[in-house]
Amino acid sequence: MQTAVVGVVRAASRYRWTVCALLFFATVINYMDRQILGLLAPVLQHDIGWTQVQYGRIVIAFSAFYAIGLLCFGRIVDWLGTRISYGLAMFVWSIAAMLHAAVGSVMGFAMVRALLGIGEGGNFPAAIKTTAEWFPRRERALATGIFNSGANIGAVFAPAIIPALAVAFGWRAAFVMIGAIGLVWLVVWFVMYRQPDASAHDDDIERDDTEIADAANAHAGAPGFKVLIKKRETWAFLIGKFLTDPVWWFYLFWLPKWLNESRGMDMQHIGLPLVVIYAITTVGSIGGGWISSALMRAGWSVNAARKTAMFICACCVLPIAFVSMAQNLWVAVAIVGLAAAAHQGWSANLFTTASDLFPKRAVGAVVGIGGMAGSIGGVLFSEVIGQVLQRTGQYWALFAIGASAYLIAFAIMHVLTPKMTPAKLES
Repeated sequence: MQTAVVGVVRAASRYRWTVCALLFFATVINYMDRQILGLLAPVLQHDIGWTQVQYGRIVIAFSAFYAIGLLCFGRIVDWLGTRISYGLAMFVWSIAAMLHAAVGSVMGFAMVRALLGIGEGGNFPAAIKTTAEWFPRRERALATGIFNSGANIGAVFAPAIIPALAVAFGWRAAFVMIGAIGLVWLVVWFVMYRQPDASAHDDDIERDDTEIADAANAHAGAPGFKVLIKKRETWAFLIGKFLTDPVWWFYLFWLPKWLNESRGMDMQHIGLPLVVIYAITTVGSIGGGWISSALMRAGWSVNAARKTAMFICACCVLPIAFVSMAQNLWVAVAIVGLAAAAHQGWSANLFTTASDLFPKRAVGAVVGIGGMAGSIGGVLFSEVIGQVLQRTGQYWALFAIGASAYLIAFAIMHVLTPKMTPAKLES
């Protein structure tokens, strides 16, 4: 009898990592669909004829509607649950990705990027809430780091695959083939995934004492935005996202153009440097989550563990302020890779603070609010980038802004949540 009980516990323990794998692959697809425009930008700029400012505004269309998608899906995830809402988000953004093949103007690209942004807005609210449901607090940053590394793997696969597809079949076919991958994931998701309370793998052994308060308030509905926006814990997460998400989007959407314009690399040679950068980034995503989880296992408080990991990551971004001085391509690639890796380590811990500071019934909405703020920051920064490059053609000031953003965000977050005490919400 005792052997049978041990077997059940081990099975439950393994299943939550299966859930993490599903989140990982969804994030891989999310970033492949997101990055394809940046990779094909040199070809599309030639075919469509857009200017730097017009390209920046196509990026803005995605960013603005991504903000709307985050805010809406944050609420939808808390309302419908992760299984249905994640599936809905994947369906919308996969169809939008495929529709890029049907347009041929600046306005057309802006419209399909807007639809893509709405759908992709569901990824992180659903993923973070799923992690909060399936993982105890001491493992959440590591689990978040693992699934969030899907962004880097997607960014590695994208330059390795997409330019080759575009050369072989044309850029329209590349959009269709990459977009269709999401529909395959959608089938697997609905076959394999259930909410924890409806799954045979749900087991109290997977929970820790932080679950007790959530269980006591399980009957309470998700708090509204008016309640959440009054909490300084919400503002800590919101400001962290507002200041640092735009830097990641700069890397995602503009690095291919930087390599093309500043380093003279064409589409056939641009893939390897990007693969190296995002391979380095994968280590940072998992490593950043591992640091805080390891410190908590060693007995550190949530406050000390999360902030130590985030401070280390914020410091590792600083060298990118000098990347424009690097004469050697691979030195520049290493500096950018370190900064991007540090961002993802920062992001793994920042996302986890949402479930540290709020009960599960509010996590989706909080992640949506913070994600919306990050998207607004991305909109503003994209306009700045377009104008700076149109007027000067120089990237150094943009990298300098990215270098300073994390320490500023860290300082503000520490002032707002000095002890990371969970927010008090009415039942």
